Amino acid sequence: MTSRRLALVALAAVAAAPAWAATAMSYLQTHGPAADPATRLGWGLGWISVFVTLIITLLVLGAVLRRRLRNDDPAALAVKSDEGGMGWLYIGVGISTVVLIACVVWTLFVMVAVAMPARTALTIHIDAAQWWWGASYDSGDPQRRVTTANEIHIPVGQPVRFELHSVDVIHSFWVPKLGGKMDVIPGQTNVTWLQADEPGAYRGQCGEFCGAQHANMALTVFADGPQDYLRWTLHQLEPAPPVQGEEARRDQDAFMASCAACHAVRGTAAGGILGPDLTHLMSRRTIAAGLLPNTPGNLAAWVVDSQALKPGSRMPTLALSGPQLSAIVRYLQTLQ
Repeated sequence: MTSRRLALVALAAVAAAPAWAATAMSYLQTHGPAADPATRLGWGLGWISVFVTLIITLLVLGAVLRRRLRNDDPAALAVKSDEGGMGWLYIGVGISTVVLIACVVWTLFVMVAVAMPARTALTIHIDAAQWWWGASYDSGDPQRRVTTANEIHIPVGQPVRFELHSVDVIHSFWVPKLGGKMDVIPGQTNVTWLQADEPGAYRGQCGEFCGAQHANMALTVFADGPQDYLRWTLHQLEPAPPVQGEEARRDQDAFMASCAACHAVRGTAAGGILGPDLTHLMSRRTIAAGLLPNTPGNLAAWVVDSQALKPGSRMPTLALSGPQLSAIVRYLQTLQ
């Protein structure tokens, strides 16, 4: 590749950097104090590395060209005593030492900055399982405990403590635009924190290979303004609406017969703990840990044959007739 082509590639990479930073899982552009210091450090160390590489390249090229110009002189090939070259080594080592010490000090300041803050707005318990995320909000009152799955809401501008547990294998909790990775290990509680400075939806992902559907173990953190967060919390505390009418009762019975052993719906006899809590299922944008948009068609496809969509998941394939499937989907759509 010619030097001109190399230059064009470098220019294209620099021009594309803003687009890379804007992608959902990019950590090149972050939006919270748990991630911003590390992002600035990464960019800084990256540019220092580029600058050092550029200087060394220029010096090597200069030495090669200088040597080539003197090749016609036989005396240039003779070994000679030092002609001031050690001075360049002293200068280079001195500058490198200062830069490395500065990088170490900067790194230590970053470690202090991203450490757990002294005060957090709330605590969320995360239970990772193959292949979905359960979230339980600790309010100090068991009667006011919000439980959801795969979609987590936090108040904007406030630090939130996350206590991480795994029910099976090692996972990794990662929302790159808000914070770094934290392993989720069976039999151990690890702690991390996130804070979003801007309202919005921030995509997360399991960052540790955890089985066949590791790539489909996503989550979304929604940062809400104070009123929106309060409204969401109060809605999540409500039980499922009572069924009204004979058809709605038959729909609920179909759900209880096929789904209640694994899923919970507050306000009903369904108390399963193997799968996500479905009390407010239709308030979520996606199903199957971010795999599909939450639409009636996708919901029906997931209920009747989840293995076709997410092979190996713990959701069993149900032998449902057409009327049974329709009844279950109708009931699920009432869980707003």
